Amino acid sequence: MADLIRMTYGSSGSAQSNALGMRPMQARVYDARAAQFMLLKAPPAAGKSRALMFVALDKLENQGVRKVIVAVPETSIGSSFRSTDLKSYGFYHDWDVEPRWNLCLSGEEAKANAQKVKTFEAFMESDARIIVCTHATFRFAFDKIVSEQGVEAFDDCLLAIDEFHHVAAADDNRLGEILRRVLTRERAHVMAMTGSYFRGDSVPVLRPEDEAKFRSITYSYYEQLEGYKHLKSLGISYAFYRGRYISAIKDVLDTNQKTIIHIPHRGSAEAFDDKHNEVGQILDAIGAHIGQDPETGFDLVRRNDGTVLKVADLVDDGDGRNAVKAALQREITGSDGKRDDAADRDKVDIIIALGMAKEGFDWVWCEHALTIGYRNSLTEIVQIIGRATRDAPGKKHAQFTNLVAEPGVETTVVADAVNDMLKAISGALLMEQVLAPNFKFYRREDGDIREPVHVDSEGRVNIGIGGLMEPPTPRAQAIVENDMQDLVAKACQAMDRRVVGDDVAPEVATQMVLTEIVESSYEDLDDDETEAIRQDLAARMNIIGMAKRDAESATQEEDPNKTETDDEAKENLSLMDMVKRFVNVREIDIDLIDSINPFKEGFDVASRALDTPLLQTIQNAMIAQRVQMTEKEALALWPRIKRFRAQEGRPPNPNAEDGLEKRLAEAHAYVRNKKAEHLRAQAAGE
Repeated sequence: MADLIRMTYGSSGSAQSNALGMRPMQARVYDARAAQFMLLKAPPAAGKSRALMFVALDKLENQGVRKVIVAVPETSIGSSFRSTDLKSYGFYHDWDVEPRWNLCLSGEEAKANAQKVKTFEAFMESDARIIVCTHATFRFAFDKIVSEQGVEAFDDCLLAIDEFHHVAAADDNRLGEILRRVLTRERAHVMAMTGSYFRGDSVPVLRPEDEAKFRSITYSYYEQLEGYKHLKSLGISYAFYRGRYISAIKDVLDTNQKTIIHIPHRGSAEAFDDKHNEVGQILDAIGAHIGQDPETGFDLVRRNDGTVLKVADLVDDGDGRNAVKAALQREITGSDGKRDDAADRDKVDIIIALGMAKEGFDWVWCEHALTIGYRNSLTEIVQIIGRATRDAPGKKHAQFTNLVAEPGVETTVVADAVNDMLKAISGALLMEQVLAPNFKFYRREDGDIREPVHVDSEGRVNIGIGGLMEPPTPRAQAIVENDMQDLVAKACQAMDRRVVGDDVAPEVATQMVLTEIVESSYEDLDDDETEAIRQDLAARMNIIGMAKRDAESATQEEDPNKTETDDEAKENLSLMDMVKRFVNVREIDIDLIDSINPFKEGFDVASRALDTPLLQTIQNAMIAQRVQMTEKEALALWPRIKRFRAQEGRPPNPNAEDGLEKRLAEAHAYVRNKKAEHLRAQAAGE
């Protein structure tokens, strides 16, 4: 089981609190607290909920805001916004949410708030200042209140929307429609928060005219992990199974690690039984089921060595799930009121979930997120991986594993299985981009005295690239500054045999495919705008891979006996160290970037886990999917064809064993035929 992606961080421990009890991200957000509309993009565990508390309390005390409405997608996430002691950490006020106005409470208190819309109406009429509810409760309450009082009833309120990627600019998205009404009136305040840097589908979260109203604060995954004290590395891997996934559970599940297992979506090809029966078979694979803990509802499973593991079953949606959820949310503290690390870590060993334990779920001890089956939503993958990326004492490494069906000959449709495999790999490639620093590229000229790599006050890593075309218009500049994560996501989702086949030249991926993505995403861009955006996108997708390959080559030169998967060598070189060393040693330019296919490496790494006959089956399936030569691809390949002729003294051979040379020959023939057609047309016209 090889890691497709392995990131190592410096673990500077810089994410320490300031005099007001704020971590670096929270302080950055607090500095922007005067903004009426704020959009915070920060990874799981960055402290978005507390950042909201600091801003909301300032708006209540100093900015004329009279009420704060916190809306979350599901009740379990509401616990992040419960009453919190802030004074003892240096802030001037505590965050107090009266139980009556916390509509996300579990257990008996939640039953008392059964008619939540009426409770919300009562809150709006009361002197209370803070309410916590679900997106659904807010939608229904908003409609009812506006129908009776008008949208002005929400004037001077702060609307805080957590997991903001649930909002969409589409006309049929109710939460998005409500948000647009609030933004149009411009009398309320809005703070939107998300741990996802993109929505994950083709619908934007905000319309451009609405997004322009927001003050955007981005805190990258890289900044978060780099500032951790304990967690030093993250691995993303894929494992394959034959038959039913239960046959491979023992191979990928290390029960000594704190693990969240997400079983397949119902109706997917990987789901083979009733969901309860699948959970039962997972428990059987772990050991012997010996009962349930009466207090927590956790299943007790004895391993072969006699160790009893506590397993939280969140798949069972019966009456007992509330008790399990409450037990998971309950932090075990010592006599000093602070978390007892040993006891809290020992509380539970494994969590099994289906639709839960994703966004907003907080279990700091999770070391391994094991997901069974393909996930079409890249946002969902990022959210699941985020469950394992919390910092905790004794936790040095976090792992995400996707256990997927092997695309073998026994699969009903081999081509579909290969496409699913490519989708899975694209998720890993996207996560590599999410985990990378927030890059900003600039054109580096001869004699430039700036450091090739430097970090600015916004935490962006500035890198100079020779020959880079900088955005020629304000619109292109805005796209490069604000939209690159969405373009990266679209690029990863476009991964197919066009970009990973052995006969694919890098220029097809970096020039043709990325150009198509930019052109399809924006209307009316001119050629220079499109090319500037494409070059930035290509650099963004390639810089980490280029630095990693350079580091591995350097390791091989220093010690030829070390392998490229030597963990010790990689752990001694953090992500930023690799980038700085690569950029400082190499003169990088846009031609070098365009000469590397960012998609191919992930596919090659995944292929190492497959045996030779299966790999041949996959390659045959990809050959069968070969696309016809197009004018765009022929033009992208033409400079390479000319280089081939200059170096080899002959044109590429259509019967060559090398797949790329055969493809070049096809492009050469295409160009010659088109030229002949043009000459014939000219002759006919004469």
